[in-house]
Amino acid sequence: MKKRILITAISAVMVAVATPASAQFAKPEQAISYRQASMALIGSHFGRMAPVAKKEVPFDAAAIAANVEVLSVLAQLPWAAFGAGTEGGDTKPEAWSDAAGFKKDQDDFLGAIEKLQVASKSGDFDAFRVAFGNVGKSCKTCHDAYRKEK
Repeated sequence: MKKRILITAISAVMVAVATPASAQFAKPEQAISYRQASMALIGSHFGRMAPVAKKEVPFDAAAIAANVEVLSVLAQLPWAAFGAGTEGGDTKPEAWSDAAGFKKDQDDFLGAIEKLQVASKSGDFDAFRVAFGNVGKSCKTCHDAYRKEK
């Protein structure tokens, strides 16, 4: 219970800090670094669950739920760093020229994360696995449209 309260408190602080983050970037490079770091953390936490979803390691419902809690906070972070004048990095210009499409993909991703959070709290492996796959699909959709190939 204490761990859950701590995670909730940290989550609230991180979201509160991230919301006005776009006003905190003195230079475009800072916004680019921030969003790349945010995305790297998202990828790390998401990637930790892939072996579970692939049935390569046993399903530990509590560990998955805890990881998804962190992921749900991280998922909120990068978007403040896509403001006007922050073009560049690994992001295609279309993220700014097709702002409505980019926002839709962002909203789809956040919606998929919410469903993953619900599924992870249920303790149901099959629900987790489906929701995990949907988050992955939303990542791919956005990356295909708005991320430069490496």
